[in-house]
Amino acid sequence: MAIAYQQQELHIEQLAASSLLQRYGSPCYVYSKQQFLANFHAFEQAATGLDALICFAVKANSNLAVLSLLGKAGAGADVVSGGELRRALAAGIPAERIVYSGVGKNSADMQLALNAGILQFNVESVPELERLSRVATECGKVAAVAVRVNPDVDAGTHEKIATGKAENKFGIAWQQVDEVYALAARLPGISIQGVDMHIGSQITSLTPYRTAFERMLELVQRLQAMGHPIQTIDIGGGLGVLYPDTKQAVSIADYMALVREVFANSQCRLIMEPGRSLAANTGVLLCQVEYIKQGPQKRFLILDAAMNDLLRPAMYGAVHDVWPVRQVPERELVRYDVVGPVCETGDTFSLGQLLPELHAGEAVALGQAGAYGAVMASFYNTRAITPEVLVSGNQSALIRRRIEVDDQLNWDQLPDF
Repeated sequence: MAIAYQQQELHIEQLAASSLLQRYGSPCYVYSKQQFLANFHAFEQAATGLDALICFAVKANSNLAVLSLLGKAGAGADVVSGGELRRALAAGIPAERIVYSGVGKNSADMQLALNAGILQFNVESVPELERLSRVATECGKVAAVAVRVNPDVDAGTHEKIATGKAENKFGIAWQQVDEVYALAARLPGISIQGVDMHIGSQITSLTPYRTAFERMLELVQRLQAMGHPIQTIDIGGGLGVLYPDTKQAVSIADYMALVREVFANSQCRLIMEPGRSLAANTGVLLCQVEYIKQGPQKRFLILDAAMNDLLRPAMYGAVHDVWPVRQVPERELVRYDVVGPVCETGDTFSLGQLLPELHAGEAVALGQAGAYGAVMASFYNTRAITPEVLVSGNQSALIRRRIEVDDQLNWDQLPDF
């Protein structure tokens, strides 16, 4: 792994975490270029022989440097907003490798995507399909579409990141698929190209994937028999990774073996949208201990990083590894509640975490922070936005500067009344 201890000091590739903190300040996100490429190539190699396009889910980590790195390696992009589309294009990812998902596409963003010439719109509702038809006609363009189908499969993941059940807001209900494709075939400015699905995120079993994939293959065959020119099958993403509280995870190789088993003879181009599985283990959030607070029942490790920097624990109850930047073997183990400084009880990273005794001013790293970390940051409590750093071997570069409080104050305006 590119993030590991060397001589009892945590390193990101060849650089000591302590030296990165000294250079870039605390807290800061640090990513490994080597690990990003290793994860992408694992998907790429497992897809050898398949007609497959690997579109990185931009919502997982939208930094331009990250997108450029993956784009140069051959990745496409799965975007869910006009802003993400602009990021992918600015990073140099060709429009013909970009798919546009999401339930709330507005007319301006549709026009942007049409003019750019993206590969495919993943359409999620009849009103969206009708709006896309109008916008495409007004622009003199034709929109290549795949209808996102909700296969009504429970992925067994957290309720806030489950997307493939009938009760979720995503996609077209299984019972409505035929009539929606019939409508798409009649609408001007619309060209049917494929089908799309995505059943959720942080999925740690192949079972829901198999169920959903087999349903999708049957659907493709039925739609083709009805005369619809289905050429692409977008199978989404959602492959889970190992967090400290994850009991199991599916390897990229095993996931791709299932993809190959189900779809190898489909004669369709496969589109997959990995996000977390490409990005999570590439990054850490480096931070420092502000205080050790001993309460009547608990000892609190209060960090200078907070829920505005890494929202996942507060939003999902997620747990990330907590690693001392320097290992001191002779120290005794102590249980801490690892918390941030924000005025919310939910600003908690880990409860009852067993760590070597730590002192104020020492540094720790929160692991698995390359996905859904920096992208979900906010200005809550008027805190600075954490910078991002990319490491390659023994080199590092600032890829997003810290957005300071002065920047935020300058954005506000006082009215005349």
